[in-house]
Amino acid sequence: MAENPKHCLNSAPESPKRPSKIAKTQDYSDEEEEKEEEIQQEEQEESSMSKNPRTQRYLVAIEYIGTRFSGSQQQPSFRTVVGVLEDAFHKFIGQPVSIFCSSRTDAGVHALSNVCHVDVERISKRKPGEVLPPHDPAVVRRAVNHFLQKNEGDISVIDVQSVPSDFHSRYKALERTYFYRLLSGPEPLSVIEKDRAWHVPEELDLRAMQEACKILVGRHDFSSFRAAGCQANSPIRTLDELNVTEVPSTPYFPSIVDRKVDHLNREDPHVCSNKAEVNLPISSSFDSDKVVGSNGETNFGFGIRRRHRCYVVTARARSFLYHQVRLLVGVLKCVGTGELTVPDVERILNAKTVTAAKPMAPAYGLYLGHVKYDLP
Repeated sequence: MAENPKHCLNSAPESPKRPSKIAKTQDYSDEEEEKEEEIQQEEQEESSMSKNPRTQRYLVAIEYIGTRFSGSQQQPSFRTVVGVLEDAFHKFIGQPVSIFCSSRTDAGVHALSNVCHVDVERISKRKPGEVLPPHDPAVVRRAVNHFLQKNEGDISVIDVQSVPSDFHSRYKALERTYFYRLLSGPEPLSVIEKDRAWHVPEELDLRAMQEACKILVGRHDFSSFRAAGCQANSPIRTLDELNVTEVPSTPYFPSIVDRKVDHLNREDPHVCSNKAEVNLPISSSFDSDKVVGSNGETNFGFGIRRRHRCYVVTARARSFLYHQVRLLVGVLKCVGTGELTVPDVERILNAKTVTAAKPMAPAYGLYLGHVKYDLP
């Protein structure tokens, strides 16, 4: 599926562990609700498979580093999330399995919690052919993680639950929440943060970005915020939540000011500290390591990296159009830098064409955060 080249950013080189171009094996990704015909076809294909009453269906929540995979769905000759997970299950139970994901993520997109389901038949290894009671979910989690960690260690099972045989991880999902991380500041991005956030050298106007969110939240025609290759029948979507918040940079380690303030607030007698601590001025900024010298210049101290300001965009909805979240973030970032005004956002939304939007944000700042279900 070819994307509009206007919406591709080349601000960072492609990771050597993944190909620069990957043949698409499906016509939608993790941010797109598939066509009704596709849903019906997939349901018919699954229902046509013989249901084995001896199998147990498990709902499996996983986390992974997206830049290490060529997307989530199985693709010949490429390393994918489903491919690695199916291989780990195969080694665990001794027979192949099929895994169905709730959300299909593109190469570079991370997951704090993606969800899939899998059917497992527990057959005795001592007496081939003898079917044993299903594994406890905790056993499944430990065993699968054992084999995953023998691989690259970039994917992990974080939760497992037994569900009825007709429970589908994709169709039973009530809503999905995505997070997008932006790090603002002129300092080059830390190697620890590489491929984990979008580095924006300019300062961002948080209040303006929050005002822009108010225009975009709700039920709209999001034609301006779906990629040219989107196959969804309708561009109408309901965005239940869209907001931007500033948070401490992560990984976050407290500065000497943070440690002193925390010690004074708690007055914990068990906290060990040197009474000769330097009395530094308390700053409300997240960049509290800086000290203003007598010459008026900011001194961060030798060997101390300047912190970026970290912003997180949260988007929550039942379903999203193809690349909708990344296109929304691209526009919000431009509002933050002053390239666009809040009224411009309303103009882009009403234009109902993706050519009116700004370049979309890169994949590596996007995280699938949570998939909600109605579970017992």
